[in-house]
Amino acid sequence: MSYKLPDLEYEYNSLEPYIDEETMHLHHDKHHQAYLDKFKTAIEQTPLNGKSIEEILSNINVVPEAQRSAVRNNGGGYANHSLYWKIMGPNAGNVPEGKLADAINDSFGSFDEFKKKFSDAAATQFGSGWAWLVVNKDKKLEVTKTSNQDTPLSEGKIPILNIDVWEHAYYLNYKNKRPDYIEAFYNVINWKKVSELFANAML
Repeated sequence: MSYKLPDLEYEYNSLEPYIDEETMHLHHDKHHQAYLDKFKTAIEQTPLNGKSIEEILSNINVVPEAQRSAVRNNGGGYANHSLYWKIMGPNAGNVPEGKLADAINDSFGSFDEFKKKFSDAAATQFGSGWAWLVVNKDKKLEVTKTSNQDTPLSEGKIPILNIDVWEHAYYLNYKNKRPDYIEAFYNVINWKKVSELFANAML
């Protein structure tokens, strides 16, 4: 299994004005790369090397204790960011359709109610972390949040949408106004990609 920094499927400035080009360069090229490098170092001499990142994080308790913290933090950072880039895109910001829209309505009552719940999870995450839309073990949609680089994968849930609320994700453009960044984020969600991830998670 080769671990590598995923290429963006769009230009660094494609998400402007919602996410600026400088933040994208620093976030993708520096922060994400650092998580990847430290993760690879952590598993280099372990039986984990060669397993998929999803498999490793889904079984975090079997990671050797000496490496567990580094794998949890840096492997989580690698996996979380890999999803984050994937679910964003230019000319986005519409609303979900089809089976995903039906599932959102079923789980939350409406898209607006989902949005409130997701935004609240992101806004109230104390310190650094993430908010998520996941498919849980019962094949239902659920909004959750995690601290630092923890991931729902370690709880047996399949993430299909996330928002990074570490300050490095938004501070250059939004300073301390996290709620403004959260609201802007809806303009770059690629719901087509989220729908694909939802369909795969339901198999």
